[in-house]
Amino acid sequence: MSQAKATKKKVPYRHKIAFGMGMLANQMFPATLGIFMVVLVQNLGFPGWMWGIVYFLPRVLDAVTDPIMGFISDNTRSRWGRRRQYVITGAVIMGVAFTIMWQLYAENSVNYNFGYFLFWSFAFYIGLTIFSVPYVAIGYEMSDDFHERTDIMAIAQWIGQWAWVIAPWFWVIMYDPAWFPTAEEATRELAIWVGVIFAICAMIPGIFIPSRSTVNEDYEPLTLKNVGRSLKEILRGFKEAFSSVPFRKLCISTFFIFNAFNTVAGFSFFIIVWYLFGGDAGEAGIWTPLFGSAGALVTTFLVIPVVSHMSKKIGKKNAFMVSQTIALFGYASLWFLFVPGEPWLFLLALPFHSFGIGSLFVLMMSMTADVIDLDELKYGKRREGIFGAIYWYMVKFGFAIAGGLSGVILSVVGFDGNLDTQPEGAITGLRLFFSGLPMFGTMVALWVMRDYDVTEEKANEVREILDARKAEKEAAPAPYYYQKDRLLSLTSVDPEIEAIASEINNLSMKKLRNSFKDSLNSGIHGFCFSPYLEGQNLGDQLSREQIEKRMKVLAQHTKWVRSFSCTDGNELIPEVAKTMGLKTVVGAWIDDNREVNETEIANLIKVAKAGYADIVIVGNECLLREELSEDEIVAYIKQVKEALPGVKVSYVDTYYQLHKSPKVIEACDVVLANCYPFWEGYDADYSPLYLTKMYELIKEVAGNKKVIIAETGWPTYGKSVDQAEPSIENMMKYFIRLKKWSEKEEVEVFYFSSFDESWKARHEGDVGARWGLWNKNEQLKVN
Repeated sequence: MSQAKATKKKVPYRHKIAFGMGMLANQMFPATLGIFMVVLVQNLGFPGWMWGIVYFLPRVLDAVTDPIMGFISDNTRSRWGRRRQYVITGAVIMGVAFTIMWQLYAENSVNYNFGYFLFWSFAFYIGLTIFSVPYVAIGYEMSDDFHERTDIMAIAQWIGQWAWVIAPWFWVIMYDPAWFPTAEEATRELAIWVGVIFAICAMIPGIFIPSRSTVNEDYEPLTLKNVGRSLKEILRGFKEAFSSVPFRKLCISTFFIFNAFNTVAGFSFFIIVWYLFGGDAGEAGIWTPLFGSAGALVTTFLVIPVVSHMSKKIGKKNAFMVSQTIALFGYASLWFLFVPGEPWLFLLALPFHSFGIGSLFVLMMSMTADVIDLDELKYGKRREGIFGAIYWYMVKFGFAIAGGLSGVILSVVGFDGNLDTQPEGAITGLRLFFSGLPMFGTMVALWVMRDYDVTEEKANEVREILDARKAEKEAAPAPYYYQKDRLLSLTSVDPEIEAIASEINNLSMKKLRNSFKDSLNSGIHGFCFSPYLEGQNLGDQLSREQIEKRMKVLAQHTKWVRSFSCTDGNELIPEVAKTMGLKTVVGAWIDDNREVNETEIANLIKVAKAGYADIVIVGNECLLREELSEDEIVAYIKQVKEALPGVKVSYVDTYYQLHKSPKVIEACDVVLANCYPFWEGYDADYSPLYLTKMYELIKEVAGNKKVIIAETGWPTYGKSVDQAEPSIENMMKYFIRLKKWSEKEEVEVFYFSSFDESWKARHEGDVGARWGLWNKNEQLKVN
């Protein structure tokens, strides 16, 4: 990378610090919550099952609402951008609810305090969701540079770690009579200070990090009418995002490390107070907060700088593996370094112990940003909000489980904060879980991440492709030449779907995939052949080797292939097809360049005379593109007919263009029509009905001539056209219905297309490049 390019991608430190202030709030609230939660058991008499519920249920709500907030944030159109307004609003709700939820009084019944706290916990976590999901997405959007992303997250985590330095000292304040007479009174007042101060910190990213207007972006409208549809989009986005193997590894690893750690994190108070100091919280003094505070200081001044440096030297994955291995030693050593009478010994474990959580989010958030680029490459969308929501969904849902599991463990080992003396084995049980559970979670994560493969080189390659695609898209014309709702201007269509929507609407995804594979394996009449590899474009020379490689894939599933040109190596396609026993429809690409047309036609005639063509086509959609007149096309058809007696000659255009071009139809031996319900904006569930009507229209004007559908298909990714949504699910449904319909009605169809070709993005946008059943690497998209 050039120095100029590297400098251009640098994010100003003031923006990194502003993002870090949000991280301070994002960590201070849960850090304080974890400290204050002890009061529920130790002072307000909550039994273990109540502890578990107030930990579990609000976090489940938080986890469930995160993806919804991610969708809303990703699709917000405003002059302030997609995120900032939500960050500020969520900060206010979060601060107010946190303050109110801790106004608990010991004189109230345990059941009243339980219900009150649970209600306001729900309010707090709704505010946290509104704040945190767009806040995290802001961080992902701040840079597209591999190492700059790590720097952003490192600075944010460095600032955020001060929450864990500060919060543990609340224990001293809460249990020191010189400060407050009771711990619950301390939490009531401290909650006000925390709620106000850190709500302001949470607003800072929304105020100071700039964002561009999204008023004119083509996002899903955020109306009440679209709420139901948005849920479907959320589920699809969740499924697509979680289908990414690298992202799935990040989520699973984080789930096991973070939540194994948090299941037992609250036990440090009980172990220090009851094991080291015999149950006297006042005697424990500074040692209780020192465990968390010293660990946070180690993370701030040692772990984060070291991990950030390691990631640049040995890569993010290797830095993760090293850091978590160090943490394993720290977790194990605490079993030996908690020694009654010598509390200072546990400080020796903290430099190792802190590498676990201290390195986790610096690396994982940076790696998630890399994976979002991979997602854009595959699906053509930027979905920081969805990815951030899903990642934190795994964290928060696991955190909910951790909270519930904490209560279970307290009950299992028999620990009761209301007792003067704990049952035999209770503290030993807590210590076993305190060291053993984080070790187990870390070892699972190390195994999961052993083959994570998003390296710096791969990330940079993806970024270059995305940058090139963006430049192409900005230079591309409006989506192609097809006319939305053209069919409805020519004929009436019965709006009822019941007659055409088959039983596949009710199939599970597993059964749908199996049905699609069965349909594909039993064969379809023909495929439009896609010869261009990634990085190639029109005019590039095609090799026999690449044609043979792709033809071998198709030969298992069809009897016919259609080609579109007879120059630049395309003339080899029919020859290769014939060697594999396939029949061919061979096209000559003609337009308003008369000289090139003659070369195409000459090569077409040569290919047909060699016996490689069963049907020849002179031109594709020339009328639609307004490049040639009917008379000019008819003249070309006659020229080829004279040269190839006995060979069927035709021309291809949209069904509606042919419908108004009788001269061309009369000149053709067979009628070949392109029929695309997608390009006209029809919902996938209605598409078979529209395809049937398109075919019937062209049959009306074809007379006794055979009508072949020369192109039809459904894209898998990209921008929707009105009600027509690209997706693998819709593609599978369309293919299955198309095959059943074509066999029942005895209609010959050529499916468009065989393989994805990125060059089409410049002509039709991202959706144009994603019509293949197979991807650019000849891999079937349906697993």
